Amino acid sequence: MPNWEGSDRRSRLPADWPKRRLRVLRRDGGQCTALTEAGGRCISTATDVDHVRPGDDHSDSNLTSLCSYHHRIKSSREGAAALAAKRRAIERKFRRTEQHPGLL
Repeated sequence: MPNWEGSDRRSRLPADWPKRRLRVLRRDGGQCTALTEAGGRCISTATDVDHVRPGDDHSDSNLTSLCSYHHRIKSSREGAAALAAKRRAIERKFRRTEQHPGLL
C-alpha cells in the first residue's frame, strides 16, 4: 500500500484481521457506509475496513466498511487534524511568556 512507509499500523493489527475484515464487510452488505452530501448512503462497493475512532480498538463496533474514496477522505482529515495538533503543541512550547526586551 502506498504511504505506509514508516508506519507500524499493519503490525498492530490482530492476527485474525482478515477474518474480522470479511465479517465487517459482510455485516455492512459490501457497501460503503459513508453518508453522501445529500444525506443518503454511498452506493459504492466497500473495499476497505476502517476504524471509526482512531486507535487500536479492533472490535466490530469500532469498524466500518468504506469505499476507497471515502476512506482516503477520512484518513486525510484525521492526518490533517493530527498535524495541526502537533503544530499547536510545538507553538505552545516556544510561545513567549514575557515580552522581548527590545519591545519594552
